[in-house]
Amino acid sequence: MPSNNYVTIEQFSNSHFVKTFAKKYKQHWDRTLLSIIDGLERIELLLLTNRAETICVAGAIKIIKMEFRVDGTKESAKSSGNRCIVAWHIDKQAVVVLLVYSKTDIAGRNETATWKSLVRDNYREYSNLI
Repeated sequence: MPSNNYVTIEQFSNSHFVKTFAKKYKQHWDRTLLSIIDGLERIELLLLTNRAETICVAGAIKIIKMEFRVDGTKESAKSSGNRCIVAWHIDKQAVVVLLVYSKTDIAGRNETATWKSLVRDNYREYSNLI
């Protein structure tokens, strides 16, 4: 049986992209965020779906990209372009939300290169993992 994980949203993510979602989607964002956290509390099961993928593994830490859809929209998680980048500390059963973004929030031609750069520039503890 998968254990529940403690989920925290990093300040950088909260002050940059999460605020944008909250402003744009208002009450729908509250339900969406609860859904994201609920899924991340059971990250072992989430990784068995096509909504999440492991980007890299370094010791007891996995960097994972998860797709999500905003409550009240008709788009699927995949087609919405909404993503979370999280660090799962397997040994501590803790999930740290590093980025929550929409593809339209990410500047540049290469989404992956841009979010990796954001992680490296804003999270020293994870910069050597990606």
